[in-house]
Amino acid sequence: MMIHEITPKAGKNKKSKRLGRGIGSGKGKTSGRGTKGAGSRSGWSGSIRAGREGGQTPWFRRIPKRGFSNFNFRVEYAAINVSDLQGRFNNGDVVDPAALVKAGLISNTRTPVKILASGELSKKLTVKAAAFSKIAQEKITKAGGTAEVVK
Repeated sequence: MMIHEITPKAGKNKKSKRLGRGIGSGKGKTSGRGTKGAGSRSGWSGSIRAGREGGQTPWFRRIPKRGFSNFNFRVEYAAINVSDLQGRFNNGDVVDPAALVKAGLISNTRTPVKILASGELSKKLTVKAAAFSKIAQEKITKAGGTAEVVK
């Protein structure tokens, strides 16, 4: 096989649709946009969005809004079980967010970590986390380690 015998990949260079070039082209007159409505106008993409209902009052404005939502103030923790610590750390290790990232248990150190009680722990570990469940804290201290709350 020679270099001049190699053909380009099929479908790599696709011809663009030529709009508005007469009725014989199949894409003349309205250029495939249909007649009337927001979709036929130039700049139409700004007016058509999810939840748009034309002239009707939008659903979100129709429903009553009452009460309090904690959505903006909640704290989401990366949950780590005691059994995960048992399998990935050695006796006497310090377990902090940086060590958890290195072990592949969490993706970054910005997310606060909460240690949960699922599983058993027999290794003496110094665990530093944002929060602990009560039973997880008991399991860590029972194994001879310490549970430190850090922000």
